Amino acid sequence: MLTNTHPSEVIDSDYPSDQNQVTAYVNSQFSELTGGLSPLMLFMAYQDWALHLSSNPSKQTMLLEKWLDSVSRLSAYNLKSIDSSCGPCVEPPELDHRFKHPSWSSWPFNVVSQSFLLTERWWDEASKGVRGVSHHHQDVVRFMNRQLLDAVSPANFVSTNPEVLNLTLKSGGLNLWKGLQNLIDREERRKSKKPPFGGELFQVGKQVAITPGKVIYRNRLIELIQYEPSTKQVHPEPILIMPAWIMKYYILDLSPSNSLIKYLVDKGHTVFAISWLNPSSEDRDLSLNDYAELGVMDALKVINAVVPEQKVHVVGYCIAGTLLAAIAAAMGGKGDQRLASLSLFASQTDFSEVGELSIFMDDAEISFIEDIMSEKGYLDSRHMNGAFQLLNSSDLLWSRILKNYMMGEKQAVNDLAAWNADGTRLPYQMHSETLRHFFLNNDLASGKFHISGKSANLMDIECPIFCVATTKDHISPWESVHKLHTLTDAETEFVLTSGGHNSGIINPPSSQTSEFKSLTRSKCGHYFYPEQWLQKAHSHQGSWWPHWSNWLKDRSGPKIKPPQMGTKVYQALCDAPGTYVLKK
Repeated sequence: MLTNTHPSEVIDSDYPSDQNQVTAYVNSQFSELTGGLSPLMLFMAYQDWALHLSSNPSKQTMLLEKWLDSVSRLSAYNLKSIDSSCGPCVEPPELDHRFKHPSWSSWPFNVVSQSFLLTERWWDEASKGVRGVSHHHQDVVRFMNRQLLDAVSPANFVSTNPEVLNLTLKSGGLNLWKGLQNLIDREERRKSKKPPFGGELFQVGKQVAITPGKVIYRNRLIELIQYEPSTKQVHPEPILIMPAWIMKYYILDLSPSNSLIKYLVDKGHTVFAISWLNPSSEDRDLSLNDYAELGVMDALKVINAVVPEQKVHVVGYCIAGTLLAAIAAAMGGKGDQRLASLSLFASQTDFSEVGELSIFMDDAEISFIEDIMSEKGYLDSRHMNGAFQLLNSSDLLWSRILKNYMMGEKQAVNDLAAWNADGTRLPYQMHSETLRHFFLNNDLASGKFHISGKSANLMDIECPIFCVATTKDHISPWESVHKLHTLTDAETEFVLTSGGHNSGIINPPSSQTSEFKSLTRSKCGHYFYPEQWLQKAHSHQGSWWPHWSNWLKDRSGPKIKPPQMGTKVYQALCDAPGTYVLKK
């Protein structure tokens, strides 16, 4: 069994249970105001930063000099800025598109934007490099300062955004009226639990998740879907897809043109997919071990019955890939050779560096999240969505506010955005174990993680690995995913593709702008640092899906007649997409 501390032991056991409940209630109320961030964590971070900054005269002098330099540069720029051809005195970050519109180059808006960018740069300098401040607290302060500055960006206000101001004057304020209607419509949809505007065009089982298949197995945690073959012959080794439990499985079976599952079926693979239960309060005690045993191991047992004497290609997405890597290691350590390959999509195995996501992963913040979960027994999807939006607030929050509520545009969602709004919950015990074992203690990378009575040492993985990371991933930064190379000697094909955590994975061949790099490391081969890897990797245009399909083909046998749908024991229970995915 998985060795862990039960979440009930995580909350301070020295206090009576009624005081625990009071603390949990208070923290859950605070979460509504702080976006799920622990006030205590924020206080400790800013206290650490402020105290060390106040006792560091050299840093204070440097910041004063930079402030005077900024004032001088802005003053000189202001004198020249009436001429719109005047170049900026400070360039925005590469991915900052807030001031790209030509109207920002005219006075006084050019001065306003330049003043903001200089202020933003000064605060970033003030937030970092303060001697004595812990790395984690520095990251928290930098992150929160950026969030506060993003909130007061001149792009977010009608009077200081020339693009919005011009549109408002031209339309007589009609854009703001439309924006108000959009806001009312969004709140009505949220309260009635309806999909966002346009989401009704992507109903599960009608427009998305429509690849033909049958649910052939169900337990209290999963439904296992077997997809019908679309080719006369298939590769003998089946594929088991394990999506992350923080998402509904059909992200990999969106509309037919964006469906990875359909793509695999059409390439002659027998595909199985796990559809997770959307847990409720009575499922609070589901653990990581349950997700391993009732999820992966039960699914493998059924697949071995449907397709006997064949190894299985297993695929894990995001945090499911992390657990799947641990399971593959435990299986390898026990001599269980049922796996033909292991494919990991945007999955971390070493959490020592997880980018800005690390600010949510200290003990105070995790205890705060546990308090939020304790009353209902689960973490609601809106808390996770809020955290992910904060990681990329400029694109996921403020730009949408600008377009929807200030410009008055009503943008219908696509299939991926409609899926993203169809959130899931996370049971209390499993999520607490995930945060503490993986993110906080990094048990998997340090060899301390146990599952099914066996230590999950990634060096025990024997099957070849196909690992995909994405260039703009704010959840699983590619440099962190790349650390898999240091934890296993297995043959590893590492692919770095353009896009984000979801858009880089949902990357069909029809996409015209995609590109990726790839490099194979042979078993026990040489390790390259990320910078070295970038130089040595092979560049490709287009989607990585065909590259992966060929990789699977090279590790599969000649095609044979497709297997039966289910068996006498595991007969079809219902058509795909099943019932669990429909549970709200």
